[in-house]
Amino acid sequence: MELMDDVESVLDRKGHQVWFVGPDTTVFDAIRWMAVKNVGALLVMEGGELLGLISERDYTRKVILKDRSSKDTRVREIMTTDLVVVQPDTSVEDAMRIMTKNRVRHLPIVDRGHVVGLVSIGDLVERTIATQRIVMEQLEGYIVGRYPG
Repeated sequence: MELMDDVESVLDRKGHQVWFVGPDTTVFDAIRWMAVKNVGALLVMEGGELLGLISERDYTRKVILKDRSSKDTRVREIMTTDLVVVQPDTSVEDAMRIMTKNRVRHLPIVDRGHVVGLVSIGDLVERTIATQRIVMEQLEGYIVGRYPG
């Protein structure tokens, strides 16, 4: 594994597939799609344009806790629209900092106006752990003499 720590390298490993729904999709169908794809959020797109994001958090806070019907509520009614996005060359560290500061768990990756992927905080933590493991192995190798000094 290379130590390229930008969100594009995370996407290269996990895949660039972007799962999305339209704004008029029912929340029920969006949640069902999340379950099928085993993801915690979907982008909301129309005609190639990123309009927002719907997450399990949106569902629990804006539908369940407000006693709304997921079959009668449209995604556009509960989606998050004030999205924070980053570019593919954003470092993993900066992406994590941005997510923490903005209290978001999913980060759309946009390149020249086009969505190229979506990363979760879990994806970034996994990448950070893998990178730290490599660095520790290299340091151990240096200490025990596997690498010339």
